[in-house]
Amino acid sequence: MAYGDDPELAELRRRRLQQIQETQGADTVNAQAYAAQEAERQRRDAERSEVLRRILTTDARERLGRIRLAKPDVANAVEQQLLALAASGRIQRPIDDPTLRALLERIAPDRREIRITRR
Repeated sequence: MAYGDDPELAELRRRRLQQIQETQGADTVNAQAYAAQEAERQRRDAERSEVLRRILTTDARERLGRIRLAKPDVANAVEQQLLALAASGRIQRPIDDPTLRALLERIAPDRREIRITRR
């Protein structure tokens, strides 16, 4: 009996090859699903940034960008509110910097006062 003639070994090889092929098929499906989710996320982000570009002036967009660097959660809250206002048709003209600042004052949490006591 030669090395390659063992039926048990051939069966083990066949099963292992089938297992590898199934794993690769699952990986391909997962990769495709991930790519589809990523494409959808990019499309939503592009749509969101386009709406914000239309409803904010240049100065207001710059301020929102700076806020995003310092406080991303506050920037997201402001963007959500602006997008909701735009979707409902309540924004008549582009939002300028002073208007955005007033909106930020209403949304942003109150600043905490920090006291340092020396002894």
